[in-house]
Amino acid sequence: MLIMMAASVGLDRKDTDWVADPALRPLDLFADGKIDAFLGFPPEPQELRARNAGHVILNTALDRPWSQYLCCMLVGNRQFVNKNPIATKRVVRAVLKATDLCDSEPQRIARAIADRVFADRYDPLLQTLKDNPYKWREYDAEDTIRFWALRLHEAGFIRSSPQKIIAEGTDWRFLNELKRELKA
Repeated sequence: MLIMMAASVGLDRKDTDWVADPALRPLDLFADGKIDAFLGFPPEPQELRARNAGHVILNTALDRPWSQYLCCMLVGNRQFVNKNPIATKRVVRAVLKATDLCDSEPQRIARAIADRVFADRYDPLLQTLKDNPYKWREYDAEDTIRFWALRLHEAGFIRSSPQKIIAEGTDWRFLNELKRELKA
C-alpha cells in the first residue's frame, strides 16, 4: 500500500528505508519517535490518537483519490466460483448484508465483536465502524478495480493493464444480481 502511494507521488521504493521486523511493534516505534511514519489499520490509529502520538498525513477513508474507491475486495478462486455459483452468491450476499449491518448498527456490531473476543477493545472498534464512509451500493466496482490495478501497475507490481485485468479477471454477475435483490 505504501509503495503504491509513494509511486503515485513520484517516489521510488529506494526513497524509503523500510522497517519490517516482525519482532518490532511499529506502532510503539512510531509513538517513541524511533521511526518517522507508520501505516496503521484499526485499531492502531485510534490507539495513536489516544496516546497523542503524531498526526494523520493521509486517511484513505477521507482523502482523495483513495477515498473514492473501495479498499476491500471479495475474491474467489475461478474454479470454485464456476463450480459453486449458489455458494458463491450466498457468500457475497452474506458479506454485503454484514456490511449493511455494520453501517446501520455500529454499536451492536462492535459489542458483539468485542464480546466474542475478536477485538481487544470495544471503543476503537466502534470508532472504526462509525468512521467508515464506504457504502457498497454507491461505489463502482469496475472503476475501483481499474484504479487499484493502475496503482499496482505504476508501482511495478503487475504487468497487465487495468483493462486486461477487468476483461479477464472479473465477474460482476453475483454483485449485479444482489444489487437488484438487496435494494434498500
